[in-house]
Amino acid sequence: MRVALAVAVLAVLVGSAVVAVRTPPPGIAPAPAAAAAPTALPPVLFDPVAPALQPAAAVATATRLDVPRLRISRSSLTELGVDAAGVLIPPSSIAVAGWFTGSAVPGEVGPTVIAGHVDSSEGPGIFYRLDTLRPGDLVTVGRSDGVAIRYRVTDVVSVPKDAFPTRQVYGPTPGPELRLITCGGEFDHSARRYLSNVVVSAVYADAS
Repeated sequence: MRVALAVAVLAVLVGSAVVAVRTPPPGIAPAPAAAAAPTALPPVLFDPVAPALQPAAAVATATRLDVPRLRISRSSLTELGVDAAGVLIPPSSIAVAGWFTGSAVPGEVGPTVIAGHVDSSEGPGIFYRLDTLRPGDLVTVGRSDGVAIRYRVTDVVSVPKDAFPTRQVYGPTPGPELRLITCGGEFDHSARRYLSNVVVSAVYADAS
């Protein structure tokens, strides 16, 4: 009987010890938990420097045209765009040709497109004799950065305006190419316009 009572008392004491929570006396704050050791940082070998802003590279433009067979020498080029219908707007003067700014910069991959008038009521235009070019003839296009790109003529064709080969003229090419365009063929006196276009194609020869 005494042994059983002693065992019961011991169990109660042990259970009390397990669940008891020691609280600090009033007015005494608990000791703070030990702070974690700071993570070591790698050594700074160089002072951080903000990258310098690089100016945007200037884009060259086509500015000059030389076609020896046509006796065109260092003729200036204007810049051409398209109208609301997407049709190329010709130069305002018959005396100069123009570079279509939506085409490739001379010397870059793609077709560089240059257009000029064949003539007008004022007389012959800069491309009056464009259809006399022959394969092998050289054409040089000067750029605004001083680089001159030479092309070698590969083809000269006359195509009806209502069947203009847009993809062949303006479409992608494997390398730098050149297109020279003017009016040609039969002249419609009632409509006061030529019915065809003369298109000269040329491929990259060299640069200087």
